[in-house]
Amino acid sequence: MTETKLTAPTMSNDNAIDLGELFHVLWAGKWLISGITFAAAVFAVIVTLMMPNIYRAEALLAPNDQEGAGGLSSLAAQYGGLASLAGISLQAGSTDKTTLGLEILKSRKFISEFIERHDILVPLMAAEDWDATSGELQINPDDYDVSTNKWIRNVSPPRKTIPSMQEAYEEFMDIFSVSQDKKSGFVRVAVEHYSPAIAKQWVDWLIEDINLSIMQQDVAEAEEAIAYLNEQIVSTPLADLQNVFFKLIEEQTKTVMLAKVSKEYSLKTLDPAVSPELKHKPKRSLIVILAAMLGGLVGVAIQLAWRK
Repeated sequence: MTETKLTAPTMSNDNAIDLGELFHVLWAGKWLISGITFAAAVFAVIVTLMMPNIYRAEALLAPNDQEGAGGLSSLAAQYGGLASLAGISLQAGSTDKTTLGLEILKSRKFISEFIERHDILVPLMAAEDWDATSGELQINPDDYDVSTNKWIRNVSPPRKTIPSMQEAYEEFMDIFSVSQDKKSGFVRVAVEHYSPAIAKQWVDWLIEDINLSIMQQDVAEAEEAIAYLNEQIVSTPLADLQNVFFKLIEEQTKTVMLAKVSKEYSLKTLDPAVSPELKHKPKRSLIVILAAMLGGLVGVAIQLAWRK
């Protein structure tokens, strides 16, 4: 019976040889690789210098809790069964005002009305840069004629010469952001624009408008509820039930009073927006570095392909 001897595999120097050859190939093409890298970096510098600065204004907000909703909830829990005997529902609304406000703030209806109310369609859709020396916003002459105050842009259907609210909404959502920290509940509202002053102004207007919108909605609902409860008091012979309605009217009246005396009804400003001094983007140095790295990789690939 013969024995088969197992011999250990010999270590190969292929990897070392390959790395050595790779080094020599790349070294031979050092001027090609350096040239492409340099050209890519120079091109990136030129492109980034042509890009306008974008400024970002941001405000920090906190939910402004109202006590009226809590009183109404306790009354509904206490007397809801009694009212249901009369065929009346006293279920108090449990909608989070902050969540409601944020959803309204991002809605197409609110943003469209915001654009029309403050007449910001031109700085939103036709601006192309901002002059830091004069502080004036530069309007693209191919889109809007400042001398005649007319839109003259040439666009393909379904877009129109005068931007529609749908197009304006999409453009606004590209520069607008709102987010809420799930742990703290704090809300951040931010706007990016060529002009730092405009970015700051739009953030302020957004906060004012959303508070006003929520306030008007709650006041309207409370006044409708008061009118309805007054009718029920007249038509209900039960004294205990009338007492419940009187207390509910009191709570709804508190809601109206709180809403009308508070300018920041839903969201309270903790850190207001300021006109930023420094640009938010573009990150020119980062763009140049990435372009140089990409150029170097392209140079290496060309050199390796050429030597094959």
